[in-house]
Amino acid sequence: MTAPVPKLLSIAGSDPSGGAGVQADLKTFSAFGCYGMAAITALTVQNTQGVTASYPVAPEIVAAQIEAVLSDISPDAIKIGMLATPDIAHAVAKALARYGARNVVLDPVLVPTQGVSLASAGLEAALAGLLPLARLVTPNLHEASALTQTPLAKNPEEMAAQGRLLCTAGAHAVLVKGGDLEGEPVDVLFERGERRTFRGRRVPSRNTHGTGCALSSAIACELAKGAPLIDAIATAKAWLEGALEAADRLKLSEGRGPPHHFYALWR
Repeated sequence: MTAPVPKLLSIAGSDPSGGAGVQADLKTFSAFGCYGMAAITALTVQNTQGVTASYPVAPEIVAAQIEAVLSDISPDAIKIGMLATPDIAHAVAKALARYGARNVVLDPVLVPTQGVSLASAGLEAALAGLLPLARLVTPNLHEASALTQTPLAKNPEEMAAQGRLLCTAGAHAVLVKGGDLEGEPVDVLFERGERRTFRGRRVPSRNTHGTGCALSSAIACELAKGAPLIDAIATAKAWLEGALEAADRLKLSEGRGPPHHFYALWR
């Protein structure tokens, strides 16, 4: 008997260039052999050069999209990305709590690498209501600093300290991503009072647009398949390295393109 296909829901903003947001999440879900669904929280105006504008969706419409899916299809995991406003964050938290969502991966999108802000004032505080609902929170260095109101971490020890603060605030587990540190990239997982370090290999490529979306979505896919958290992170990181190595094959533009989500599938 064939096993059911894992089902995942992305709750995130739309990137018309296809490199980040809902589009990146859906590509990642497909790359991992999962069925993808999406509830859009904002329309952005962006491309490989940066973000020029963002238009949040009304909170009640975001909630209605989520409830339409959850009342009909039970996702095996949910990836949360850009939420844009405190009201949207509250609406998402309420909808997920109502349906008892599981394997939620929260990637707190606050500031893009290039362009205008993707978060309105007060979003950091509003995200506190989502922390207890998430199996994993995946902030980068800047997001971890903003969420904990502490200086930017400069080493794995400081990253772990920020992870501890977020767990104290309600998160079950926190993966602080250290890709912006000097040297080889290192991510730090803090869970149940313990720290675990994931070291990687820096891939020389300018095509890093949407890597945070891709990594968190890949982790969600592995959790949906039943993988333990540590294994899910390791598998996702290995896949992302391969996607970054193959990114130049896409030849999209002169800007910061995305990783090649389908590098293992396209020949």
